[in-house]
Amino acid sequence: MNNEITTGRYTNEVNGSQFEWDLKEGTFTYQGDDVILFWINTAFKVFLDTIEEISGDEEARLVLETAGYRTGENVSEFYHESMGGIEEILSILPNTYLTAGWGVTTIQSLSEAEHTAIVRVRNSWEYKINNVQGKRKEGTFIPGHWAGVFSGLFGQSVWYRVVKSQIEGDEYSEYVFSPSSITPKKNILSMINEKDHHEIVKLENKVSERTEDLQNLIKELSSPIIPVLDNIVVIPLVGRFNEERSEELMTKTLSQLPTYQAHTLILDLTGIYGVDDYMIELMNNLVGACRLLGVNTIFVGVSPKLSILMVQSKAELENTVCLSTLQHGIHYALAQEGLHITEKNK
Repeated sequence: MNNEITTGRYTNEVNGSQFEWDLKEGTFTYQGDDVILFWINTAFKVFLDTIEEISGDEEARLVLETAGYRTGENVSEFYHESMGGIEEILSILPNTYLTAGWGVTTIQSLSEAEHTAIVRVRNSWEYKINNVQGKRKEGTFIPGHWAGVFSGLFGQSVWYRVVKSQIEGDEYSEYVFSPSSITPKKNILSMINEKDHHEIVKLENKVSERTEDLQNLIKELSSPIIPVLDNIVVIPLVGRFNEERSEELMTKTLSQLPTYQAHTLILDLTGIYGVDDYMIELMNNLVGACRLLGVNTIFVGVSPKLSILMVQSKAELENTVCLSTLQHGIHYALAQEGLHITEKNK
């Protein structure tokens, strides 16, 4: 004891494993390698809580699973180089993990030929910390770690399946290992693809909602009926008309003209573009429908291209009055009503 106090070095053997502290150098080793200690209820809990807070629960589970798998590969590589035989390695590992505070581990079955194994773990550090965190879902580090161990020992990708879970109420956790194409790398890619798909769906939904809002706004603003004077209304046509807009225009016009007791409808075509045969047909149908309601139609703002199409078409637009500006159209409509605009006496 005096020598230990003098040198600052303390050693202890537990269950066949060597622990050594060098207080002068500030080192702590287990089986000759540097290690550190964490308090599960405080320091280690805060460490894992922080990872989850920053990355999210599912992402943190994948991080732990990947870390466990890679450390398992390192363990298998180390023991392969120093010992070689799989059965001999697996006879030592549970005792090593027990001494290191990883819980009670039992290799229930092993088949080198089929590359399968069943492992039971009770009171692992992951179970303890998950319990402190209030979780009720099996952790991923320990099963991921053993998947890495067996993948390294068998020389083939091995993955796990949880059949019992201590955190979910069983006496112990039990994992079944078998050959699989699943790896942490593929899990990460799958998660990334799933998140990308989720973001794309969210974006598509936003675009769809925005498009619907814009379409509703267009319907509200499209071709408004503007009462000018008694019995005279104006409808400005803007943009290109498709089947949906045309149907909307016809429905709105024919349903509201009686409300205004209109005798004359002035269609302002100044804002029309993309003039084609479809547009001519729409105008012809609108004029015909208005005529059935006893409403005369006047066209104003007719472009040269539209005038040529109107002349060339077989539509019944020849008798429709066409004027150059909206002002002319209003004066003409007033004259038809026996009215005119005069200047106010000063």
